[in-house]
Amino acid sequence: MTLKLKLFACLAILSAALLALAGAFYHTAQNNEAAFSTILVDRVEPLEDLKTVADTYAVLIVDNAHKALNGNIGYAEAEKNVREGEAAIEKAWASYRATSIEGEEEVLAKQVEAQMATADAAVLRLEAILEARNSDALKRFVDNELYQTIDPVSESIAALTKMQIDIASDVTGQALSETNVALTIALVLAILAVAAIAISIFIVTRKVVHPITNLSSVVHDLAKSGDGQLPHLDQKDEIGDMARAIDAFLNAVLEKDRAAAAAIAREQKMVTDTLAEGLSALAAGDLTAEVTATYPPAYASLKANYNEAVQSLRGLIERVTKGTDSIRLSSSEIAQSSESLARRTEANAASLEETSAALAQMNDRISRGAAAAKDTAHSANEANGVVHEGRSLAEEAMQAMGRVQESAEGIDTVIEGLDKIAFQTRVLAMNAAVEAGRAGEAGRGFAVVADLVSALAMRAEEEAGSAREQLTTTQEEVGNAVGRVQRVDAALEQISTSVGNVNQLLDTMAADNQAQASAISEIVSAVTDMDTSTQQNAAMVEETSAASRQLASEVTTLAEEAGHFRTQADTAKPMSFAPAASTAMVH
Repeated sequence: MTLKLKLFACLAILSAALLALAGAFYHTAQNNEAAFSTILVDRVEPLEDLKTVADTYAVLIVDNAHKALNGNIGYAEAEKNVREGEAAIEKAWASYRATSIEGEEEVLAKQVEAQMATADAAVLRLEAILEARNSDALKRFVDNELYQTIDPVSESIAALTKMQIDIASDVTGQALSETNVALTIALVLAILAVAAIAISIFIVTRKVVHPITNLSSVVHDLAKSGDGQLPHLDQKDEIGDMARAIDAFLNAVLEKDRAAAAAIAREQKMVTDTLAEGLSALAAGDLTAEVTATYPPAYASLKANYNEAVQSLRGLIERVTKGTDSIRLSSSEIAQSSESLARRTEANAASLEETSAALAQMNDRISRGAAAAKDTAHSANEANGVVHEGRSLAEEAMQAMGRVQESAEGIDTVIEGLDKIAFQTRVLAMNAAVEAGRAGEAGRGFAVVADLVSALAMRAEEEAGSAREQLTTTQEEVGNAVGRVQRVDAALEQISTSVGNVNQLLDTMAADNQAQASAISEIVSAVTDMDTSTQQNAAMVEETSAASRQLASEVTTLAEEAGHFRTQADTAKPMSFAPAASTAMVH
């Protein structure tokens, strides 16, 4: 095999290994990108939409219905909040349906839509009740329809959320498995690439540089002493051709030396001088110095063989130089490709880090939501305690009003006695006036007193009547107050029951949020593992790039060694030696 074929074979093996390595990394990057897109766009983002639907039903629909029923907010505000919640649910569900949905998820999504249709119909009835300001209808709706229509939606949404998390976990596991396979392939290809680089350096050094240096040294020694054995005569490549050409040249010289030494001494001196200069130039690395002097016919073949050997050596060095240039260019391109792949791998690692940060933020928000639900449940328990205290106070108020009513009845008895006393006093005054009239002038003063007493008795009767009327009004007001307090007590009892229901719902929401937070934490851990694998890929690519640069450096050194030889024809320095005047020359 020629040196040209050996060099091209090494370059082809190295290029194939590096192209396979680049292809493996590209395939891994494409698969990871698809997996990340599936996790983020089709699984993680829909979790936010599903959470919005569930939270809106619980907060803007259920909570506002209870607040309106309890009088915490007005009907107009509650109606406005319910309508806003309905719009938010529709928007979030449309966003979720815009993602990729198939299989069991599609079946469950259709089930949720059917349940949402029932819930939306109930919400429309709730809006009509709020618009009509009908508290009785609102109470019946809350007791009989609200939870029966919305709870199934919340349960199905929770199932959809769990399905999203399960699918994301499956996609992550598959991506990790493919990444591990790609890493194994990349490691094998990297080892093959390093082996190809080592083999290329070995072949270039062992088969090109060392033989040329050895041959040049032997030729130089032969030019000086005439003793020695040329190496590489049995090689079937350019080095062997050059060695055989030089060997033929030396054999011709020796044959001519054995001829009549005396007759051709000066011819031999001319020939050896020109050849010595040519060989010196060859030993110095000048491959353009050919013999151009006119030789005797006996030495014509020697000149031809020498020039052929120089031409062969020059052609070999030119091909070596071109080969090293090609290897250096390919190594540079491979290094650039590896660096570009490293940058893309680092970009993938940055995307993974951003995805991990986004998942961590979502996990934090869900955890805060769970904590808020627990705090709300605690506040609801405190509110329930306040309601119980209110009922106790209402009971005490009713007892106090009962005692007031009993006291009023006693006062009425006293007023009735005063009225009788006033009536008897007026009768006595009338009798006294009659007796005073009978007494004549002597009883006139007594008659005046009797009139005053009669007037005072009448006034006492009037005041007693007014007091009785006022007392009657007070008794009626006390009775009305007792009825109102009883209604307040009943309302407080309903509030206590509703607060208990809300507390149970909040506990369920807190547990669901905690489960979601745990699942997202697992996803964050998986994405972190993928980020570590990608960083390892980038490190391996950088090692490959360094190996390519090392190869380029070795090839540059080889090119510099070959550059010591002059091969350009325009720089040739032809050697022409004129023979002595007394020597016969044949042209």
